[in-house]
Amino acid sequence: MFNVTKKSMEWGEDTLTLETGKIARQADGCVIATLGETSVMAAVTFAKEQKPGQDFFPLTVHYQEKYYAAGKVPGGFFKREARPSEKETLTARLIDRPIRPLFVPGFKNEVLVMCTVLSHDLVNDPDMVAMIAASAALTLSGAPFMGPIAGCRVGFEDGEYVLNPEVSDMDGLRSNPDQRLDLVVAGTKDAVMMVESEAYELSEAEMLGAVKFGHEQIQPVIDLIIDLAEAAAKEPFDFQPADYSALYERVKSLGEDMMRAAFAITDKQERTNAISAARDAVKEQLSEEEQADANLGSAFKKLESAVLRGDVVKSGKRIDGRALDTVRPISSEVGILPRTHGSALFTRGETQGLVVTTLGTGEDEQIIDALHGNSRSNFLLHYNFPPYSVGEVGRVGPPGRREIGHGKLAWRALQAVLPAATDFPYTIRLVSEITESNGSSSMATVCGSSLSMMDAGVPLKSPVAGVAMGLILEDSGEYAVLTDILGDEDHLGDMDFKVAGTQDGITSLQMDIKVAGITPEIMEKALDQAKAGRLHILDEMAKALTEGRQEFSAHAPRIETMQVPTDKIREVIGSGGKVIREIVETSGAKVDINDDGIIKIASANAESIQKAYDMIHSIVAEPEEGKIYKGKVVKIVDFGAFVNFFGKRDGLVHVSQIENKRLNHPSDVLKEGQEVWVKLLGFDDRGKVRLSMKMVDQETGQESKQEAAAN
Repeated sequence: MFNVTKKSMEWGEDTLTLETGKIARQADGCVIATLGETSVMAAVTFAKEQKPGQDFFPLTVHYQEKYYAAGKVPGGFFKREARPSEKETLTARLIDRPIRPLFVPGFKNEVLVMCTVLSHDLVNDPDMVAMIAASAALTLSGAPFMGPIAGCRVGFEDGEYVLNPEVSDMDGLRSNPDQRLDLVVAGTKDAVMMVESEAYELSEAEMLGAVKFGHEQIQPVIDLIIDLAEAAAKEPFDFQPADYSALYERVKSLGEDMMRAAFAITDKQERTNAISAARDAVKEQLSEEEQADANLGSAFKKLESAVLRGDVVKSGKRIDGRALDTVRPISSEVGILPRTHGSALFTRGETQGLVVTTLGTGEDEQIIDALHGNSRSNFLLHYNFPPYSVGEVGRVGPPGRREIGHGKLAWRALQAVLPAATDFPYTIRLVSEITESNGSSSMATVCGSSLSMMDAGVPLKSPVAGVAMGLILEDSGEYAVLTDILGDEDHLGDMDFKVAGTQDGITSLQMDIKVAGITPEIMEKALDQAKAGRLHILDEMAKALTEGRQEFSAHAPRIETMQVPTDKIREVIGSGGKVIREIVETSGAKVDINDDGIIKIASANAESIQKAYDMIHSIVAEPEEGKIYKGKVVKIVDFGAFVNFFGKRDGLVHVSQIENKRLNHPSDVLKEGQEVWVKLLGFDDRGKVRLSMKMVDQETGQESKQEAAAN
């Protein structure tokens, strides 16, 4: 019934197994990859015909984490998996990026890759297992895929690279000083295709070493996929790329000069309009048959690419007139929004980001529900890319994959410089509104976020800047590395290489390669050139701010922390939360308590904080023998008066301790509700509190002169 093929190998600390032939047999390719006890199924299907008039490659990658994989039931009302989480979206992008460039040029049939997490051992992250499964399924499917690829995760601890560190090692990297890197590498047998990382000020040499290490470690996995394909692959799909060489030559002869003139215009909008006009002018001179050719769009793109790329490599000049290593003009402004806690406007050429910082309390932390358990994050970064930023109209909706991916890249870049939660007990939320875009808005977000946080008074360890690098690689082997790329240089180039970091090292690296010929020499040059660009941008940012402000905005909350014994937490909260609600209502401050007894008191009003602090202190602190307290008479009896003097604590003032004379009854001088000063004499054998009024001057609250003289 089943024709099962299974291949296994030892990889790192666990066994990696690839299996096909039992499940999802109607898909073009299906592989279940298992590492340890983490299993992911990848199923691939592709259309056997191209849709008429389609001029792009419609590849869709989905990654789904099923709660049953970790023995969990989903939360929420419906108790089933809903829209993709941020992790699922980012992993889908992670798989898409290295496989997309490896389909045969000209292939525009629809392709669907679906990766489903079936089992999670809470040790091996399923994202890398999913990438391997997807690559294997594509290799078996017969689709015109020039793989396989493989991917792995690289850690860096005690100066040594670590293959596929455990999930727990990579969680909360900021609070784990031993781990300095979370880097993902994907590539083919001969080349690195994709890098994604979060780093803690590593040098260029250390980052390059991590990429090389990862590429070496995936080689046996690629061999395993090839071994599986030799036993179970389907016949290759009969696909021949369309030959539009004659059409291209025709378009080139008619439009090369116009395209060259258009690309010489430095202003983006004017250049875009000129390119569009050149296309229209060429179309008018084409025959009806040539205009109807489905490959006309590809011919125009090839011409535009040839014009842009050839001139850059030959002359060393770019379409906006810059040299290869020149960063566009930069303007940095802070404090531009009066009611926000922190704000910055970062402009680099025609790319601009308005970044706003909001400081919150523990209540504002994000609760993250993941397969391996729930966690909380006190650092949030949200990136928005509205259509007007590129002069277009378009539908506005919830954040898409691009917004989530760019926001996460900036989030990773800033992690290394954030203060410890114990030193800065705030939740930090950043929102980056991209108001203009012509290349690398994610790196503008990094720069703007750094400035905005400093404007809000966040004590960053160092400012962070980011720069996007590009590459033009010719068939002859000649190449040019470009600093601070434009949008056109990104679309028509061979590499998108984003590097963020401080003066001392790299905090994030993201690389996407569109060709399979990137050598370590090119990567090393790109990293060195990126460092120079990053340091230049940091110098420009320093003209606005170099460190966090000493004073918060008047509208930002102040937070005080206090530690109480864990056995006192219940007393502070009270039955059904009665006590904590009373503290909040009376003081006007927010109060957060965690299981360790750390209490955060937040308010924009210092008096509210002090009031809440005093109320909590009175509950958890113990009264000290010999100290004087102000109290209130709560009950009068024949033998004395009970006084509430320390939070909820009452004590007895015996009739003999009320005044220095004999009284017939305590009510002769006291009444309920009266405020009095008392001295704590001590505790009797049963732990009851003994107080004295006569030892304290009731006018001043000071120890009486007689008492002081006696002492």
